[in-house]
This record gives sequence, structure tokens and C-alpha cells, in this order.
Amino acid sequence: MTATLSSTRARAALRTSARVSGELLLVLLMLAVTLWILGRMWSVVWPLLIGLLLTTLTWPPTRFLRRHGWKPALAASVVTVVFLLVAMGVVALIAVPVASQSGELSDGVFKGVQELREWAAGPPLNIDDAQINKAFDSAVSRAQDSLGNLAGAVVTGVSTVVNGLVSAVLALFLMFFFLKDGPRFLPWLARQLPGRLATDVPTLAARGWDTLGAFVRSQAAVGLLDAVLIGLGLWILDVPLVLPLAVLTFVSAFVPIIGALFAGLVAVLIALVSNGLTDALIVLAIIVVVQQLEGNVFQPMIQSRGLGLHAGVILLAVTLGGSLTGIVGSLLAVPVTALIAVGWDYAREQLSEPSEGPGPDEPDTGSPVPS
Repeated sequence: MTATLSSTRARAALRTSARVSGELLLVLLMLAVTLWILGRMWSVVWPLLIGLLLTTLTWPPTRFLRRHGWKPALAASVVTVVFLLVAMGVVALIAVPVASQSGELSDGVFKGVQELREWAAGPPLNIDDAQINKAFDSAVSRAQDSLGNLAGAVVTGVSTVVNGLVSAVLALFLMFFFLKDGPRFLPWLARQLPGRLATDVPTLAARGWDTLGAFVRSQAAVGLLDAVLIGLGLWILDVPLVLPLAVLTFVSAFVPIIGALFAGLVAVLIALVSNGLTDALIVLAIIVVVQQLEGNVFQPMIQSRGLGLHAGVILLAVTLGGSLTGIVGSLLAVPVTALIAVGWDYAREQLSEPSEGPGPDEPDTGSPVPS
């Protein structure tokens, strides 16, 4: 006998679906408003996020000094100064060897261009000098025609650099204040909030802080692994500037996608102008293999252990963040996903009902308090 559809149950299911859909729409609307507000405040939010990430990196030595009797202001000042010196040392480590070999590199670039012209002139392309000169003149003409656009782009680029410097300085000052007054923040926050929020918000903030620290440590581990593997390949091929290129690879690992692309491009260019096309192709192959291993094996494994996220979730988060907001989204996708997971786990803890009896596989040992 064919079962008939219950109109009462159908109406109840529709009402439940409508209620759930309305609640989801309200949540999505609130999320959209929050993201819009953050976008309007991005000039403050971005330095704040960078300051927090830098603080997670520099807090362990600060905590060590404070535990050994140093005043908070003195410990924060010393760690901030040392951090600046290390950052400037990294820049000098990259810039000084490059500048000392700039003449050799420029000669190599000129020779590389000549080799490319000779290769293009031969089979199978058979492009003669007249065609090359014609293409060059056409490019120059187009550049002259779009001089106004280029000037606008230069102005925009200068503005971006200035804004980046301002954000970096602001993030550095925020890092100092976080190092100095950070441990007093959660007690102060608990005193400002009413009722249960005085417990929930500081607890979530503390767990989020631990999550950000795990993210920075895992990213540093991935960058170090990249730097060692790529640096070893460059050293075996006898490519110059191995140490600066390894340092550049480590630093650029904190900027997903574009950082690896930039560091790899620099390494391939130096290999091309110093060792020739064959070694440059080998360096390119090494970088591609290492980056594939990093993106598909090392980074998901290390970050999944440190952040408590599955490797597939990390891959999807980075892809979604990059597709939504580009480089910034790729950079913040993993820590934001980890913070969301922290909030979700805490909400589940608070909303779950305590077990009232033994599970199906647990023996009933009686009441823990004797009657």
C-alpha cells in the first residue's frame, strides 16, 4: 500500500525550513555588515593584525626576560630593538652581496639578452633584427602614448609604498605596546564586560592568541624548510648569492603565493645571468618541486598539527581567501579559519549538555560521592 504524504508534517517541515533560512539570512547579513565595517576601517585593522602576528613572534623572548626580573617596558624595548636590528640585518644580508655583484649581474643580463636574440634569430622562430627592432619601437611608442597612465601608476605606487611604511611603523609601535601591556589586557577586558561575557570573551581571546602563535610558528617552519631545500639546490649548482636567496625565500614564505613567486623569480634570474640557461631551468624545476611539496604536503601537515585543522580545510581556506581578496586573503585565510574553529569549538563546549550517565561502553561505577 502506497503511503500518503502528511499535510501536517509537510507544513511543519516548510515552517522549519523557512525559519532556518531566515535565521541564516540574518547571520549572513550580520557577517556582511561586519566585513563592510572592517573594510572601512582597514587602515587600522591591517596594522593591528600585523602587530598581533609580530607580537606572537617576539613574545617568547619577552616572556623569558620578564620571568627573570626585567621590567615590562624594558623587556619590550629590548626585544623591539633587537627585532629591528635583525630585520635590518636580513635586509643588509640580501642587499649588500647583490650590490657588490651588481656589475657582474648587469653584464650577465646583457649577455642573456644577446643570447635570447641569437636564439630567436635561429630556427624555428627565425626572427631577424629588423623585426625585433620594429617590435621594440612599437613598444616604445605605446609606452610614450600611455605616459599619462604610467605617471598615474607611479603616483599610485608611491602612495602604496608610503601607506605600507606608515602601516609598518604603526604595527611596530602596536607590537611594542602589546609586548609591554599585553598580559594586563585580558584582566582589564574581563572587568569591562558584564555577566557571562566577562568569562567567555577573555577565554576566547586567550585561545585565539595561542592559535595565532601556532600559525606563526608553523609558517616559520615551512619557510625554513623552503629556504634549506632551495638553498641546498642553489649551492649544489654553484649559483652565487646562495645565502641571500635562502634568506629571501624564508622571509617571502610569510606572504603566500606572491612571496614564493618573487623569490623564485629572483633565484632563476640570478642563475640565468651567472650560470646560463641550463642551470636556470634546473633551478626553476627545483623551485617548482619544492613549492609543490610545500603547498600540498609540508604546509598542510605542519599547520594541521599546530592549528588543529585538517589539511584539506587549510587548502580550501587558502584557495577561498585568495579568490576573494587576493594576497591579503591568502595571508589571513589560515589564521582566520583557525580562529573561527576556536570559536566554534568553544560554542560547542558551552552549548553541549553534560553527560548524565555512563556511555554504552563505560561501566557504571556508581556515584563519586558516597551517600
